Amino acid sequence: MPVKRQSTKGKKMTDNTFLLNDAQVQQFITDGYITVRADYPPEFHQAIYQQIEVMFEAEGNTGNNILPRIPQIQKVFDHPALKGALTSLLGESYIMNPHRHCHLNPPDSKGQHWHKDCYVFDHNMRHPRFQWVLALYYPQDTTEDMGPTGLLSGKQFYKKVSHADPQLASEPAAPLCGEAGTVSLVHFDAWHRATPNLSAKKRYMLKFQFARMQTPQAPSWNHKRREWTGDANDENRAASVDVWNWLCGNHSPSEPDGSGDTASTLVGALQDKSETVRLNAAYTLGKMGSSVVPVLIDAMRKETLASIEETTAKPPDNLHGTNPTAGYAAQALAAIGSQAVPALVETLEDEHWWVRAMTTDVLTKIGQSVGDAVPALMERTSDEHWWVRRNALEALGTIGSCSSNTTVLLVDAVRDEDYRVRRNAALTLAKLGQPVDEAIPGLVEMLEDENRYNRFYAANALRRIDTSAAREALMSALFTARWCSITTKNNQY
Repeated sequence: MPVKRQSTKGKKMTDNTFLLNDAQVQQFITDGYITVRADYPPEFHQAIYQQIEVMFEAEGNTGNNILPRIPQIQKVFDHPALKGALTSLLGESYIMNPHRHCHLNPPDSKGQHWHKDCYVFDHNMRHPRFQWVLALYYPQDTTEDMGPTGLLSGKQFYKKVSHADPQLASEPAAPLCGEAGTVSLVHFDAWHRATPNLSAKKRYMLKFQFARMQTPQAPSWNHKRREWTGDANDENRAASVDVWNWLCGNHSPSEPDGSGDTASTLVGALQDKSETVRLNAAYTLGKMGSSVVPVLIDAMRKETLASIEETTAKPPDNLHGTNPTAGYAAQALAAIGSQAVPALVETLEDEHWWVRAMTTDVLTKIGQSVGDAVPALMERTSDEHWWVRRNALEALGTIGSCSSNTTVLLVDAVRDEDYRVRRNAALTLAKLGQPVDEAIPGLVEMLEDENRYNRFYAANALRRIDTSAAREALMSALFTARWCSITTKNNQY
């Protein structure tokens, strides 16, 4: 089965002057965030602030329509410093996701509890090898007393923290402050919250989301040294080094670190009460190669089945479902890479849907070196459970399988009964960027999907297919749906 590199259509050519350096990328990996600034004149950010004020007064919070309501915000993310940082973290062909939100933290607010954001109306698996990044923009100078976003540095890989209540939590918090134009780029799985606003000023923060569209094949930043030289006090060093190697395009396990721990000891440590111990055990096992694959497959199945109740829960703050964190054995298998693929392909036949779904996600995280798994993944796109179908399509997009058989599957999948499957079919078409005119009718239907986000992903797929028929369909839909940013209930004509 031929496996090709993903298309480069839609790439954003970035001035290397504004790319991050090795130290900054390593800081992002260990701390879970980095801060940059769109250094336009103060009047630029003040104008955005004033437009937000007018919007809240006249309409309230416009939700996802904050960008078409105030188009000048786009210039923040078009600033060379932002484009350079996002390219460094997500690669050239990253996209701005359609979900965004303007957070108002008013004077005397009490702040929020510690939480992680959900991957809006989709079921992505949380994993240290990050696919999404949050971008938090302040249109006004923001000091610590104004209730900035707080973040638990270095805890983005963790499923839990000491307590969601900040009064009871023991982890030190980092306040994300800065002058107008400051944008904090944050690992999507970071624990964060709005802190109490003790000032007499309003604090606005505009949250946007960005996602990678291709597996890293080489450093996308100003790269000088291949060695990891990150924070010597990083308690998650093994996981951090794995993310660094992955971002550098090295998808094979590194040499064992000589810790002396046996495989059985480390597998036992995957159940330790400390998440730090579990993470380090997982990524130490990830360096041991094929010899530990059988025991890790067994451990993955057990941990996956043990998480089924948590996985299918619909808590009050996330009624559409959860975004579970990949288990520790699953993370170890992803770190092992291609040597684990044959056993993972066999596990795709497991009797339980959640084990099959987890296995497809591990193959997704391994990436383009799982070419031999493509036929089995294609078969899983017709699995009886939507989550398996969803993950299999995501895997095919990550791997970059562009065969005619894949095309046929994607054409059918954009009409799947489940909206998450349709979304990932469109995303895979966009990632592949091939001239697949057969998919256009289904994507045109998806432009009126019941799920608002699917409409965006259908448009994005048409944009990346980029044939004359795709362009015509896209432009026709966009002109029909055009929304005028200066039309309001008080200024209709």
